[in-house]
Amino acid sequence: MNQERLYTLDALRGVAAFIVIWFHIFEGFATSPADQMLNHGYLSVDFFFLLSGYVIGFSYDNRWNGGKLTRWEFFKRRLIRLHPMVIAGTLIGAITFIMGGSQKWNGEAVSLVMVLAACLFNVFLLPVIPGSMHEVRGNREMFPLNGPHWSLFFEYIANIFYAVFVRRLNNRWLAVLTIISGGGILATLFGNLTGYYNLCVGWTAYDNNMWGGLARVMFSFTAGLLMSHTFRRRRLPHAFLWCTLILTVVTCMPYAGPEGHEWLNAVYDTIVILFIFPMVLAMGASAIEERESRFKSLIGELSFPLYAIHYPLMYLFYAWVWTNELSFSETWHVAIAIVFSSIILAWLLLIFYDRPVRRYLSKRYLSKK
Repeated sequence: MNQERLYTLDALRGVAAFIVIWFHIFEGFATSPADQMLNHGYLSVDFFFLLSGYVIGFSYDNRWNGGKLTRWEFFKRRLIRLHPMVIAGTLIGAITFIMGGSQKWNGEAVSLVMVLAACLFNVFLLPVIPGSMHEVRGNREMFPLNGPHWSLFFEYIANIFYAVFVRRLNNRWLAVLTIISGGGILATLFGNLTGYYNLCVGWTAYDNNMWGGLARVMFSFTAGLLMSHTFRRRRLPHAFLWCTLILTVVTCMPYAGPEGHEWLNAVYDTIVILFIFPMVLAMGASAIEERESRFKSLIGELSFPLYAIHYPLMYLFYAWVWTNELSFSETWHVAIAIVFSSIILAWLLLIFYDRPVRRYLSKRYLSKK
């Protein structure tokens, strides 16, 4: 295994996590996906999937030969890396749900038993079926205690698919799979599965969302994996700044489909997913660090805890905003406080929970090969 750390790519994961947080902040003031202020922030998840494919290929592909890495060993490593924060995010989601009155969006009371059932499903990343008793928020989320965990569900699917099948493919067949998966992206967008010709799909088990979520993860993950095999890294000065600028601009662009021509937004999402994000990944991977960057390392480490735990705070924020019919101009200071609170909570969990737990589990359950 190449021991070089890709600090710029780690840091870009942190940038994408901050974009997701602000996307969710502005989600509280949108009346539809067309008037969301940070309109294309949902595409950050596709960038996560692309990064994941690249980093897993970069980190693990050379370890399978000679029995150095088994499927079970790989699964243990991924579980230890991801699941402690899944559990933490679930518990925080349960606590904030109870703090919010243990009720659905329509005001219907939810029993503690159903909250515990939702908690159990979320801990094991089992999707909740819309309309079931433990779909406790009543808004069809796959994981009603912590909505963004839907992407981790698909991340786990991609990891399993990689270990069982995809890692055996040569580059030609991996390219074929990437192209086929790209067809799934086009079908999702131009088939208008969301009703708004966008790729904000996969967060629920309702209707065609499962297929849309699979299309998103399969294209971006396999594209990242293919790039880890074929891309030749070059030195690029100021790569982190350029990549951050591009990610910010493409995710902040307004809805691209004017009335009567909404399909243009599907064109925009297609260009970003199929072309711009791979270009950003190539630029980020070309920033070959000669020494560790503490700043990049920190925001890279914070990215996953931040993503995994921020949304329960959003539920409380949304309830306050909607109950009092407030605008962003009236609540911007609270929004900023929510962002900083999320950062502080993520940092505390990283230092006092995530790192120690992963260190303990690694020593106890991972081989020393």
